[in-house]
Amino acid sequence: MAATALNQTPITFQSSTPLSSQLHSKPAPSKISLTSTLKSTKLTIKPLLRRRTRGASGARMADSAAASYANALADVAKSNDTLEQTTADLEKLEKIFAQEPVMKFFTNPTIIVEEKRKIVDEIVESAALQPYVANFLNILVDTKRIDLIKEILKEFEFAYNRFTGTETATVASVVALESQHLAQIAKSVQKMTGAKNVRIKTVIDPSLVAGFTIRYGETGSKLIDMSVKKQLEEITSQLDLGDIQLAL
Repeated sequence: MAATALNQTPITFQSSTPLSSQLHSKPAPSKISLTSTLKSTKLTIKPLLRRRTRGASGARMADSAAASYANALADVAKSNDTLEQTTADLEKLEKIFAQEPVMKFFTNPTIIVEEKRKIVDEIVESAALQPYVANFLNILVDTKRIDLIKEILKEFEFAYNRFTGTETATVASVVALESQHLAQIAKSVQKMTGAKNVRIKTVIDPSLVAGFTIRYGETGSKLIDMSVKKQLEEITSQLDLGDIQLAL
């Protein structure tokens, strides 16, 4: 996989290869048009106003751009009835771009676009991405917005959840939980939220000692903490030993 190669070897390219997918000419920043190969559906990206506010205007602008790209991709996926497959594609990209060498390579302004396209082609082939997801990734490279990839992936998840009535819950535990336990957690979250569907994402967190935590809600602001770490912290906060010295 290209991401693995980037992680193991220096990135030094001397030639570029042609794109495996046909792209439109570089669009204006305010409107980007991409044609899906599955249907004659156009993907149009327009500036959006965000529902969440940030402290700095730069952060708000970046947030708006990420939402615009994500919603445009979600619209094409919905129109082609490939929301689930597109979500799976983006989960692959999330793992690839979580690697620091990959992000550094694509956000490096000294590396020309053609060299970045070469790696995009390798990612597309190794991850077996859908054609319009591949085109979308190339558009981010062409428009120099690849730095927003992580924010775009988050915004796409929000769009997917709106389209499908899904609540995403992130379950963190010390070790991987059994599938039946995750199913029980999903049912509990569904009951609490009234969501049509619940999608479980798992994270390994050794600091919890034992047990697990569940984060849900659009920004992950709602927390159910069933970890031993929390119990220990609560016990510690309730203890007031004063000047008592423990004899050894």
